[in-house]
Amino acid sequence: MSQTETNKITIGVSACLLGQNVRFDGGHKRAPYCTDELVNFFEFEPVCPEMAIGMGAPRKSIRQVKDGDVILLQSADGKLDVTAEMKAFCDMKVEQLAHLGGYLLCAKSPTCGMERVLEYAPGTNNATKSGTGVFAKALMDKYPELPVEETGRLHDMVLRENYFTRVYAYNDWQQLKADGLTKHKLVQFHSRYKYLLMAHNQKLYRELGPMVANLGDDFERQAGEYFRVFMQTLKHHAPRRNHTSTLQHIQGYFKRALSKQQKAELTDAILEYREGLQPLLVPITLINHYLREHPNEYIQDQVYLKPHPQELKLRYGY
Repeated sequence: MSQTETNKITIGVSACLLGQNVRFDGGHKRAPYCTDELVNFFEFEPVCPEMAIGMGAPRKSIRQVKDGDVILLQSADGKLDVTAEMKAFCDMKVEQLAHLGGYLLCAKSPTCGMERVLEYAPGTNNATKSGTGVFAKALMDKYPELPVEETGRLHDMVLRENYFTRVYAYNDWQQLKADGLTKHKLVQFHSRYKYLLMAHNQKLYRELGPMVANLGDDFERQAGEYFRVFMQTLKHHAPRRNHTSTLQHIQGYFKRALSKQQKAELTDAILEYREGLQPLLVPITLINHYLREHPNEYIQDQVYLKPHPQELKLRYGY
């Protein structure tokens, strides 16, 4: 499942993370994981809200000031206020980003921070880490299902794998819609994602089944609600116990095909993963090996076995 130059997913990214000198001090916050590795798999679309409204670099720094329910963007001395300009930019820019398959943000930024952005009380240096960057908020409000993450959090292998699982699933759905979504195609889509959804959150997975079974005349609305819950399900981090249960469900399809020794080998691989002795890649690789020997179309079609390119190495670390 390698990405070619013609089918790379486009991901929005804070421009400073690509090494562009757009920060207030004229520097950058280049993220090597983006520039050295992810660039081989994705097209990046850089955005710097501050530069976009003409602030330049270097420039006077701005911060969020919370005045009642209103978020202002001002310099520390209050002499510079770009609240109106930034709002106008955000309203305009997010409308142009419907084609994106994901977004990577710069942490702590008053415009691009995803969470824990400093919000200052007016006229003071008292702040709480309770804000969201104004551009990031506009983006997430406009596209609530869009996979969004901060690059620093991608050092956590669980968060990294979860993010890119969502990116590829989101792209899969967008392609389905572009090709013409029908009830039959939605049922097939849900069938392919059965075990991936089960691994992420079994409660929400069980909610999705009846939604697919009861598709009616209001199909467009129902499909949108399905996708909302679908992405909500994948946003939950798949715990080891859920992966173990999912692997055991898949194992059941081999009960007549495998020899006693092969069954024991697969059981051991799954249990060693459950105990943290092996990464998830080990039982997944063994299952894929047995599928080559004993083809099963339903299991082979399961996205769970390959939710993203193997070259991204996302199942090596946990």
